[in-house]
Amino acid sequence: MPLNFRLLFVMLLTTVFAFSQDMQTGFTYLETGKYAEAESFFETVLKDYPDNKTAKLCYGRAVGLLGESGKAVNIFTELLSKYPDDFEIKLNYAESLLWDKNYPDAKSYYEILIKEDSKSFAALLGYANTLSNLKLYADALIYVNKALEVLPGNPNALTSKKYIYLGYAYQKQQQQDYDGAEELLKKNLTLFEGDKDTLLNLANLYLISGKFDEAENTYKTIAENLDNKTIALNGIALAKHLKGKEKDALNVSTEAYSSIPQLTDESLIQQTQVRYIQALIWNKKYKEAKVLIDDLVEKHPNENWILALRATLNIYKSNFKDSVVDYNSILENEESSFDGNLGKANALKAIGKYDGAYKSAENTLTFYDKQKDATNFIKTLNTTFTPFWETKASYSFDNGDNKAFTVNTNIEFPTSTKFKWLASYSYRTTSNKVTDNDATSNDFSLGLSYQLLPNITFKGTAGVTSAKANTSDYTQLVSDISLNIKPFKLQVLDIGFKSEIQSFNAELLDREIVMNNLYANYNLSTNFNLGWFTQYFYTWQNDDNARNLLFTSLYYNILSKPALKAGLNYQYITFKNQVPTIYFSPETFNAAEVFVNIIKDESITKPKAWFYELTAATGLQYIEDGSSQSTYRIQGKLGYKFTERALLNFYGTRSNIASATAAGFTFNEVGLRFKWLLFDTPIFRE
Repeated sequence: MPLNFRLLFVMLLTTVFAFSQDMQTGFTYLETGKYAEAESFFETVLKDYPDNKTAKLCYGRAVGLLGESGKAVNIFTELLSKYPDDFEIKLNYAESLLWDKNYPDAKSYYEILIKEDSKSFAALLGYANTLSNLKLYADALIYVNKALEVLPGNPNALTSKKYIYLGYAYQKQQQQDYDGAEELLKKNLTLFEGDKDTLLNLANLYLISGKFDEAENTYKTIAENLDNKTIALNGIALAKHLKGKEKDALNVSTEAYSSIPQLTDESLIQQTQVRYIQALIWNKKYKEAKVLIDDLVEKHPNENWILALRATLNIYKSNFKDSVVDYNSILENEESSFDGNLGKANALKAIGKYDGAYKSAENTLTFYDKQKDATNFIKTLNTTFTPFWETKASYSFDNGDNKAFTVNTNIEFPTSTKFKWLASYSYRTTSNKVTDNDATSNDFSLGLSYQLLPNITFKGTAGVTSAKANTSDYTQLVSDISLNIKPFKLQVLDIGFKSEIQSFNAELLDREIVMNNLYANYNLSTNFNLGWFTQYFYTWQNDDNARNLLFTSLYYNILSKPALKAGLNYQYITFKNQVPTIYFSPETFNAAEVFVNIIKDESITKPKAWFYELTAATGLQYIEDGSSQSTYRIQGKLGYKFTERALLNFYGTRSNIASATAAGFTFNEVGLRFKWLLFDTPIFRE
């Protein structure tokens, strides 16, 4: 070989080796995630070697991985036009479509690549990731498993499989297939034992599905890793709250809050602050919560998470209008905010702006499809405005030998959030074997209810009572007109007029005594569990008698789940004329009692569940100048909610308080009540 040629050959080898060494630097940048350095490196190479395919491909990858997906797609499209049969370029083009979130085109292209090479790991994994992004998780699992058959144990494929399982489980959770979601998450844990992400998703699933003990146990498993203890404590505090154990929730959250100085993760610090302030609010420590919130607002004004905390505090304090202001600010910052949309819905509902509440809840679902809390909110609101039929059948008796059987049916038929029709029919038969009296009555009324303002609702009914007794048959007009007013927060005032026939027993029905009542009910609640209810009736009758009745109750809410309260009741009655042989009509009557009441309300009871209420009271009564007499009162009900639309309950009362009956006898009543929503939803909503 001539010397000149040998020198040229050595120079070429040296140049190629040097170029290869330079390219390796760029490859290392790509492999180690230094995409900015890789982009700069290959951009420089391309200035000297603009047609170098490898440099161009690596440059495209660096650009795409830096987030300029559209530019990457253009680069690989250009390369494909030059090298249409290069499989590696095809793979990178498909991946660039994935970066660009063009999942439908990526799916179609990966299908072509898999047909071309069914054992290509990159094609199989890319296709699995594409299907996952399209939420086609069942198919995504098939193809990620095929990728793992090609390269068993590959960490990238395993990571993809983990997140496919997480996405699939979340999808089932959104569809309220909680068992299916749990099964997928547990499968994930068999592959990735102790994985924090999977355990957190499982705990959240348990919270949503109402399995609070399982959620708490899962958080305890997470806490076994001390690095995850704070996030686990935050979860345990929420589980305690949902179980109604507010003091325990605060104790756990206080422990988490004390760890903040040792935390470096800003998102975890924020989450811990949120949970601690929430726990203060749950425990009605409003002043302490306000101090912390005000401090956060000063440091970080107009931050959504802080505005949400302040709005929550105002919800609990019944400052609903202030909450709406904060929720509006949140939505100005981020229209898709879950807290902003659903929180506003709750606040608007509380102040009687039901159309706005519907709109805000539906906005939530436009951003969070099938989200359980928003869906349940709309269901609950729908129940308020769905026409229903309610029937009660009762049997009562007393130690004065009065017996009665009553059937009462009520229908409410809302035609909008403001207006509803009312109808009522009742049949009552009474008898007394001692006096040989018996009578029957039929009552029928029609009416309407209309919300004049968000805090004022008018209700009016008019009808007839038709009675047949031993010596008389008659028909009387009856009516009930009232205003329900919420003058200030935590206050409700009812004022009205009601005319009715005295129908307690056969003798009274026979006498055709018409009672005309002016009445007022006032209820005051507080933020410190104390409540006060007062009722006043002024009654004038067509037998020239008149009555004043005052009832007042001071009570304390001991528990919220189940609702438990205790208090003192006082009642005062005076009649203008005393006609004790006809009905209980003392010149003065005083009664005082202590009571306790426990209730699991039907309105919050889920389908296929029991609800109940029990009231027990004892005290003293004074009739005119007579000596004191001990009193007792027991009332209870037990019911079952079969579906969202139907429930049935038994109820009963026994009392020896003289004012409980028109005749002053010990009184007993047992009954059965059935309520049925006539439709699935309000008639004015699709």
